[in-house]
Amino acid sequence: MSAEFSPGLILIMGAALVPLFRGPWRKAYMLLLPALSLAYLVALPHGEYGQASVFDYLLTTVRVDELSFVFGLVFHLAVFLSVLYALHEPDAVQHVAGLVYAGSAIGAVFAGDLITLFIFWELTAVSSVFLIWARRTERAYRAGLRYLMIQVTSGLFLLAGIILRVREAGDVAFDFLGLNDLATSLIFVAFGIKCAFPLLHNWLQDAYPEATVTGTVFLSAFTTKLAVYALARGFPGTEMLVWIGATMTAFPIFYAVIENDLRRVLAYSLNNQLGFMVVGIGVGTEMALNGTVAHAFTHIIYKALLFMSMGAVLYRTGTINGSELGGLYKSMPYTTVFCIVGAASISAFPLFSGFISKSLIMTAAADESYVLTWWVLLFASAGVFHYSGIKIPFFAFFAHDSGIRCKEAPANMLLAMGAAAFLCVALGIYPEPLYRLLPFSVDYAPYTRTHVVTQLQLLLFSALAFAVLKRTGIYPPELRAMNLDSDWFYRRLPIIVWSPCGRRGRSRTAATRRRLWSWQRPAAASRPTRTVTRMGARASTSPAPTRGRRTPSSISGRSVRAPDPAAPTASSTRPPTPRGTRPRRPC
Repeated sequence: MSAEFSPGLILIMGAALVPLFRGPWRKAYMLLLPALSLAYLVALPHGEYGQASVFDYLLTTVRVDELSFVFGLVFHLAVFLSVLYALHEPDAVQHVAGLVYAGSAIGAVFAGDLITLFIFWELTAVSSVFLIWARRTERAYRAGLRYLMIQVTSGLFLLAGIILRVREAGDVAFDFLGLNDLATSLIFVAFGIKCAFPLLHNWLQDAYPEATVTGTVFLSAFTTKLAVYALARGFPGTEMLVWIGATMTAFPIFYAVIENDLRRVLAYSLNNQLGFMVVGIGVGTEMALNGTVAHAFTHIIYKALLFMSMGAVLYRTGTINGSELGGLYKSMPYTTVFCIVGAASISAFPLFSGFISKSLIMTAAADESYVLTWWVLLFASAGVFHYSGIKIPFFAFFAHDSGIRCKEAPANMLLAMGAAAFLCVALGIYPEPLYRLLPFSVDYAPYTRTHVVTQLQLLLFSALAFAVLKRTGIYPPELRAMNLDSDWFYRRLPIIVWSPCGRRGRSRTAATRRRLWSWQRPAAASRPTRTVTRMGARASTSPAPTRGRRTPSSISGRSVRAPDPAAPTASSTRPPTPRGTRPRRPC
């Protein structure tokens, strides 16, 4: 066995020492870890390392080639930016979980066999859930449990596929697999769950908005992009992925437009951007795969930037609902500018990073005569500008003046957002360094007259549609409401369908439903408070009255009316049962 090891192990092993440091030493140590791991990766020549024979199967723990190197590079950039963004956070749990999570994703990218892939695949699931639980709320705990269950289910599908493949083919190499038999189909489903395929996507919108301010930045970079890498490695050219990806780009638009939680809007837009990458993998040509890798690279950076900006808003104001924000450009001007840069990048404005990567996928789809898919991608491009390029900065920083006056984001947050914004602009203006990193040679010029004019027209008409709908009052307002997604069928429908006979049975069913799908907020004295000043009102830290207050629902993260504690209940108004009379049981 060779002495080389996976670069991700530097982050995983180094994370164990984070709690031993305090103050500036901890910050310097955490920034040093991704720098050391990246330096080791750059010094590692392309090839296969860490090979060992286990039970007559050859394991390759490290494989460095063109595809794994570019994903490993952007993962290191993401973990460095995420660590820099989280330096103000004193919670060591978040730092340890974030570093182990990032190291596991990097280890999975460089895995050369399915067994090594499975080990790191499951480690990403176990470590990332602590970034959700670290928020220490009941909603975060329940969302984390659902997230962990689904991620572990993905690992079980992967393990079952590996076992069947070993029995049938006697091979554990992680190369092109193809949809040939049951084993590869199970592996395909495992990758699809982690990539948030349609009807398997709800864990993303459920868990990411419930994570901590810094945890969401980590989560946005690794889990789904690891699945994109796995699909690009194992299933390039699988035509089914074209239609799956096209669906992924289109359906989140309708949910994001009516969503009030701005971090959940970004979670839906993440699903949309994943669809572009999946389409590129399905097309399978060299240009399409280059487009997938390039778009994954740029997407990790600008999506992290958007989550950073919304995290800064949540950190300073204590809320992320569009109905409660507005006018923050007066208090957080730098965050506003960085958010606009991220919005322009995800919308594929010329001179921004999204423009030079998304066009590769659309051009490849058109070259292979996927006409309907091209039109769907065009519609999705207009939609993402509508709800990510306009809605996010508009309702957070402009729109109506909410009266909130707060401090600008901490210095380390601004540095991380500034570095990400610089990369978005630099790659948009000068994409050649990124193109040289791609797996195949690139013969493509993004800045042609036709491409630039067409994209500007698309963005202009999308902005015009937003303005017209907003001025005429047709645009859906930002309301505190509940959006039903496909997870309703397996989270709520069984409880509604199960209804025992009789009045007591229905009452018991309703009580069970309330216990399962509602939660009580902690006492006001134990809740952390954040003071913000509203124009014309004195800041107050007194708890809100309990009568008729609004309580977040554990189902969708939206607000619902909590029951009045003073109101009589069925149990308090039911007449007592006469002595010696046996109550009738529901049938």
